[in-house]
Amino acid sequence: MRLQLAGRFCAVAALLIAAGCSSTGAAPAHEQAAAPPPAPAQPAPAMSMPAPQLPSGDPRILSADLPPLPDLSAAARPIETVRAVFQFAADHPEVLKYIPCVCGCERMGHQGNDMCFVAGRNKAGKVTEWESHGVICEVCLDIGNDAMRMHNSGASVSDIRKAIEAKYVVNGRTETPTPLPPKRGGQ
Repeated sequence: MRLQLAGRFCAVAALLIAAGCSSTGAAPAHEQAAAPPPAPAQPAPAMSMPAPQLPSGDPRILSADLPPLPDLSAAARPIETVRAVFQFAADHPEVLKYIPCVCGCERMGHQGNDMCFVAGRNKAGKVTEWESHGVICEVCLDIGNDAMRMHNSGASVSDIRKAIEAKYVVNGRTETPTPLPPKRGGQ
């Protein structure tokens, strides 16, 4: 019996000490339950704000209308280069589908450099799926980057292809079975 009383005394003493040591000055638990909830925060006044931004810090997001890029942790080139080439592949299939690749990806069924980056498009031509091989392959990225730079400087697709073949198809390297670009104006 004495042990039970001693145990109860210790429990009550511990509660009193804990309540007395509280630095918040909070009311006892039975009084807190009856206290009204705090007033909700007032909304900030409406302000002219810029358009919502894409999730910050995620380099895999190119734009809201494209799927996230594959994992970039093993990227063969700087992330900004990888992002730029994937964006170019999304925006310019009329260029990269006529540019061969020489990394050996023809064994994966690739027919041109565009397939190193884009795995699927919908009927409207929007990218629905990326090809992860383009992230880790230096050759694919270099060819895509060279094609992008030449296109941006005004080169024709035929001239881009000639330059890529001259630079990369050396020492018996095989290339993808890439169709030739359509001839324009008797070229």
